[in-house]
Amino acid sequence: MRPVRSLAAILFCLFVAAPLLAQKDKPEPLTEVQIEEIREAGIYPADRVNLYTKFLNEHADTIKSLTNRSKSIARGKRLDEELQDFTALMDEFGSNLDVYSERHADIRKSLKPLTEASEHWLGVLRALPGEPSFDLARKEAIESGQDLADQAKRLLVEQTEYFNLHKDEVGQERAEPK
Repeated sequence: MRPVRSLAAILFCLFVAAPLLAQKDKPEPLTEVQIEEIREAGIYPADRVNLYTKFLNEHADTIKSLTNRSKSIARGKRLDEELQDFTALMDEFGSNLDVYSERHADIRKSLKPLTEASEHWLGVLRALPGEPSFDLARKEAIESGQDLADQAKRLLVEQTEYFNLHKDEVGQERAEPK
């Protein structure tokens, strides 16, 4: 009876510990301060859009500054990490834009700078010479950046049309049931 309990305890520990060991710690693309700024902007979609645009600009500047350094293993690893963070942040931003679109939050003023910035980000990514150490991350970042740029342009057109028809809702943070 005792060996069965021991075996059961060992198996239980393995089943509990295995998924924990398999989980890879994924670093957050934002700092704690940036996360707090996003939280404080909370229910103000235009402010959040401006913050995400600002943070993505900072990431793009970091990526651009790394391209001028001499090629090394450390540089390649750092660019790979920065590109992955950049992609994750763009994807998170795209999800936020989906929510704001569904809520009919008036974010047109924030979308104009976003469309301009997204073209800049794509320029930085496309100018980055491909290297095996970060080529996949670069391609994913370009794809994500193009998706975000297309989404911002489309959303700006949709919002302009929507708020031309619903003038009483201009400037709202979210659509309220009537």
